[in-house]
Parts: sequence; structure tokens; C-alpha cells
Amino acid sequence: MSEARTQILTSIRRSLKRDSASPEMVSTVENRLKAHARNLVPQRSNLSPSDRIDLFVSMATEVAATVERLPNLSRVPHAVADYLASQNLPAEVKVAPDPQLATIPWDKRPTLTVTTGRAADRDLTSVTAAFSAIAETGTLMMLSGPEHPTTLNMMPDTHIVVLRADQVVGSYEDGWDAVRRRDKEMPRTVNFITGPSRTGDIEQTLQLGAHGPRRLHILLIDGPSV
Repeated sequence: MSEARTQILTSIRRSLKRDSASPEMVSTVENRLKAHARNLVPQRSNLSPSDRIDLFVSMATEVAATVERLPNLSRVPHAVADYLASQNLPAEVKVAPDPQLATIPWDKRPTLTVTTGRAADRDLTSVTAAFSAIAETGTLMMLSGPEHPTTLNMMPDTHIVVLRADQVVGSYEDGWDAVRRRDKEMPRTVNFITGPSRTGDIEQTLQLGAHGPRRLHILLIDGPSV
């Protein structure tokens, strides 16, 4: 533990008139962290895989995301190019250096300019994968890391997400369980994305794109990855 953190926690304990944590308190905290007790899970999350995917599509659409279902990854370049054309956007994308996206045959649409890496100010459209998706609210679960720079979630005006159907889970608890099952350390950042960025702070009028992308387009892969 860093010296600064120790000083902060010591100050908090002093203000609460508490001494250092007793063995009983430490044990209670450790057990709580290991247990991962679930909260109340909505009944609508307990569905068959196909119904769960339908619920995710319905909920994502309700919050102004758009969803396009594709048979496999080979259709992604065409879907991306067609979507950009429909929105009158440049045929340029910044793609996450993610192994999940490595097999996408971008050369099938040679007019589409594809670069990889972090998002920069000039990047208008990003393409990323998602770690998981939560059916109960139509939410995408994104984990930060070298293969998924968080800037790709936030900076471009348009965010296109490639999601496999088998990544859709029912509840947030299911999503966190999937994170814990990974044979890796916890990521530095977990972002939950529910529709395009929005705010109603100005005169209670809803504005899209206030703090991030104004468009969220999800490419849902129903079939095999090739």
C-alpha cells in the first residue's frame, strides 16, 4: 500500500474514531470479496439464449443504439462500409488491435480505409469488440487493455461494436462472473455502454454525443466467426 493511501485511510479511521481493522473485520471483508453475492436479478434476464439475444436487441434499440445482425465476421467489412455510407460519413475507421477482430477480411472492401490503435482527435469512427453484453438493459461491457484502448469507446463520434451472439448474458452479475473467470488480472477499467452518449442537463433537452459517441452501431454476429 502506498504511503499516500495509508495516510488517507488513517485519517478516515481517526475521524471515525476507529483503530486499525481487527482480525474479525479483516476476515469479514475478505469473505465478502470472495463471495460475490448477487443482487436481485430481474426475471426477464432468465431466458433461453435466443430470447436473451432478442431482449438485448430490443433494449439496445430502445436507448437509440442500432443493431444489425450478421451471419459471420466476413460480412463485417461490408456492413461497416454500408453503414458509414448511409450516415454520409467518410469510409475510414480506427480499429482496436483486438484478436477478436484479427480475422475480419477488411480487404473485401478496398475502398474502406482501416487503421489500428488508439483513437486520435481526427478519428471519426471506431470499431471495437465487446467483452460481453447485458440483455436486461441492452448494455455493452468493455474491458480496457492493450487490445482495447478506452479512447476508442469515447473519442470518435461514431462507435461500431462487433459482438458475438454467445457473448450476450442475462444480467450484470453474469457479466461480472465472466470477467472473474478469465485467467487474467482484473482490467484497469470496465466501461458499461448503454446507447450513444447523452445528456439532459441543458434545459432538460436530450442531447446525443455530449460526452462520447453520438452513434452506437452494433454488429451482432449470429453464426461462426469466419
